[in-house]
Amino acid sequence: MPFAFLDRKEEVSRLRRLVARREGALGVLYGRRRCGKSRLLHEVLRPARSVYYVADDRESALQRASLATEVARLIPGFDRVGYPEWSALFARLWTEARRGTVLALDEFPALVAVAPEAPSLLQKHLDRDARGGVHLLLAGSSQRMMQGLVLERAAPLYGRAVEIMKVGPLAPGWIAKALRLADPARAVEAYAVWGGVPRYWELAAEHPSLEAAVRALVLSSLGVLYDEPTGLLLDDLRDTTQASSILSLIGQGCHRLSEIAGRLAKPATSLSRPMQRLVELGLVRREVPFGASTRDTKRTTYDVVDPFMRFWYRFVEPNRSRLEAGRLEAVVGEVRGRLAAHVAGVWEELARASVPRLRVRGHTWGPAGRWWGPGEDRRPLEVDVVAESEDGAALLIGEAEWGDAADASRLAAELQRKTKRFPGRGKRDVVIALWLRRRPRARLPAVVFTPADVLRVLR
Repeated sequence: MPFAFLDRKEEVSRLRRLVARREGALGVLYGRRRCGKSRLLHEVLRPARSVYYVADDRESALQRASLATEVARLIPGFDRVGYPEWSALFARLWTEARRGTVLALDEFPALVAVAPEAPSLLQKHLDRDARGGVHLLLAGSSQRMMQGLVLERAAPLYGRAVEIMKVGPLAPGWIAKALRLADPARAVEAYAVWGGVPRYWELAAEHPSLEAAVRALVLSSLGVLYDEPTGLLLDDLRDTTQASSILSLIGQGCHRLSEIAGRLAKPATSLSRPMQRLVELGLVRREVPFGASTRDTKRTTYDVVDPFMRFWYRFVEPNRSRLEAGRLEAVVGEVRGRLAAHVAGVWEELARASVPRLRVRGHTWGPAGRWWGPGEDRRPLEVDVVAESEDGAALLIGEAEWGDAADASRLAAELQRKTKRFPGRGKRDVVIALWLRRRPRARLPAVVFTPADVLRVLR
């Protein structure tokens, strides 16, 4: 099974239900590249009843000719005439296609870039000729354009879709199966590099180890993923310079807007809109302490959401000159020395993500977050994991530690001390928990979770 289908049963079921409808219907798939949108289309398309076309950057006339060639596989002779306008091509297709035919236009934003009239023309056929039973599936990697074409009220196709799917990365728990990793800790390390993008998993699976895959795919200037973030930004942004600069600084450890602005020699107010855009695109996460208001700008921090992007901006972008000068081994050595710290950050996030799916000491929990600020004694305090039980009666306070030689007893004792200093606990029961790379042998006053526990629930 292709990795893209490890966790896509619901999506496949919905698309199959759409193309089985008696009247023509519209379905939309969008999301970042390499997450399996095209694979999903091919999974539900039947060659005898479907036209699949990938739009590109060529002029309209050439694209019409290419689409006509694909249509001719279903409607003989369709490509023997020229189509001076898109309206003529679509009109003939909707007139002559049999009931149940599916027209799938992949990378639809590229088509709209050269044929801005296409959405309006398709909307007219969906509205007027729905009884003919021709279905339309649109897919694209540009989230900005796909949302503008379908989700904005002024868009011609707004309100027509019966299915709108944002196809994102796979859940972390699937990576062990995909890469055949028997050790859950190794699976967490792999996820910290590749994130949940199935195409990255497929590429990594061809290499004997994580280091070998990173060396060949990401660090080598000839690697398939060497320039990957550039393409991701170009999908959604007209000017990528500022966005790339912000992501680069976050990757190097600048997590506050004031720090980023200072490094760019710009006022912080000038970065509010570009930062918000990166948040909306799902590239950057805006974080405030658990329980704090999003208006608490003094304690707001930012981080890169995707593990692969974070890895790239931490290890590749700052080392481009060395890598292109052929000093690959020096950068590989740097990755070896700093990878554990990178994985530790992702492990913290996985720990927080697992909390709402765990039952701990008889409680189920709401979303977890980090907390930082002054403790009850007014001294600085940081806690990796904080969550409130769904009934509000208990508070979970936890720490995530990735080091192999972690002293679990010391960590548990330190966490107990933090719990006493934690503000706002009130009279609620407090459950303390540790997320560790290995399960300790000693009995602890804390609940312990390991990579196996986390990956099992994050599927």
